[in-house]
Amino acid sequence: MDFHPTMASHPTHRVHFVQRLVIGISLGAALVGSALAGPPPSVEAAIAAYAADDLPTAAQGFTRFAQQGSALAQYNLAMMHLRNELPQANAATAHHLLLRAARQHFVRAELALGEFYEQGRQHRSGMPDLQQAVHWYALAAEHGSVDAQVAMGTAFYLGRGAKQDPQQAALWFRQAATGGDVGAQYLLASMYENGLGVDQDLRLARYWYAAAAANGDEAAPFKVKELDARLIQEPAL
Repeated sequence: MDFHPTMASHPTHRVHFVQRLVIGISLGAALVGSALAGPPPSVEAAIAAYAADDLPTAAQGFTRFAQQGSALAQYNLAMMHLRNELPQANAATAHHLLLRAARQHFVRAELALGEFYEQGRQHRSGMPDLQQAVHWYALAAEHGSVDAQVAMGTAFYLGRGAKQDPQQAALWFRQAATGGDVGAQYLLASMYENGLGVDQDLRLARYWYAAAAANGDEAAPFKVKELDARLIQEPAL
């Protein structure tokens, strides 16, 4: 979904970071992360089949273990539906599978449900349900998903699916920034620089711009230099 928020209070206009409310569903990333958590060997075999581009074998394995209650298998099978990798791919079936996995507190499923509603995949019209999206993003964010924390910060920052609240936006962006998200680091720095949702603090702004720069943001090094010059001119306390 494309949207173009106005960030008049932010001279840096870091719109592309705020546009991350829709993060995009990625089965590949889910498989890597889940493999690190040590799935059962049976589910591991289905993951290996998927990685080898043997989609029928992967689908057969995920279906079997999803029926047995594996949240990982339910999630991965849902992703195959959403990516049209099955002969009868169906968004409603994907939704059902994601709900089953989310009820087991499978964080990736909670995040995916937020994306599902944000993208309007629950309706043929493609009409998003932002309040439902925020509901699922909030659960995933509380359970440690950095992507969901970015989504929550964005929702409060823009007032999309939640009442606009810069303080709440700063809270969630801070959690995501601490978790290493470069976009959140830059936005949090901008909020400290401009005193939006937080007390203005150029030193904290510089800290988060420097963190973003260290993580590869191209504009952040220029902001670090700018703030260094401004901080030199500040009277000593």
